[in-house]
Amino acid sequence: MADSFVRRLGGVYLAIWMLLAIAPSERSTWLLENLLVVGLVGLLYGIRRRFVFSNLSCLLIFLFLVLHAVGAHSTYSLAFPGFWLRDAFGLERNPYDRIVHFAFGLLFAYPLRELSLRVLHVHRAWSYVVPVLALLALSSGYEILESWAARVVQPEIGLAFVGAQGDVWDGQKDMSLAFAGALLATAATAAYRRKVDHEPYQRLLGQARPAR
Repeated sequence: MADSFVRRLGGVYLAIWMLLAIAPSERSTWLLENLLVVGLVGLLYGIRRRFVFSNLSCLLIFLFLVLHAVGAHSTYSLAFPGFWLRDAFGLERNPYDRIVHFAFGLLFAYPLRELSLRVLHVHRAWSYVVPVLALLALSSGYEILESWAARVVQPEIGLAFVGAQGDVWDGQKDMSLAFAGALLATAATAAYRRKVDHEPYQRLLGQARPAR
């Protein structure tokens, strides 16, 4: 059942990816944006026999990849959902890149916690701390990669890849949003686990109450 679910997700993502690969706004930027996607998908495929993510983790990763595919197609600063949000809320810039950075922390926190529990064997509070720290490190690493891309490749391609839209604090804001998303996801997971872990005890107390 799990394999079937993952295959269906993979098929849907491939269809979306192929559709958005048709005539992107800037082919060179699209190629740069998809280098990390190819690396991530390759990594997940390579470890599939040693580690299998839960269906929920696969769904969260799928959602992030779809958000990224939309941004890669038109470049993040020109993504159409961002323009709709900008006009609807009276924003000064296209916020789609901010949304995706927040989604990175929000959607990858649970899969990384799952990885921490089952591979690193960290438990209790550390099972929530490690994913947040890992996402903060990955987010900062991506910002460093973006800065090198802007300097190494052609300037116009690099600037489109960075997508700062004139904001000198763009990198710091992106990392902060990823951090906030990770904190929110881990807090929600902790609250859910606390509720689930206490349910049997609560039922036991309910059964032990004398009838009135």
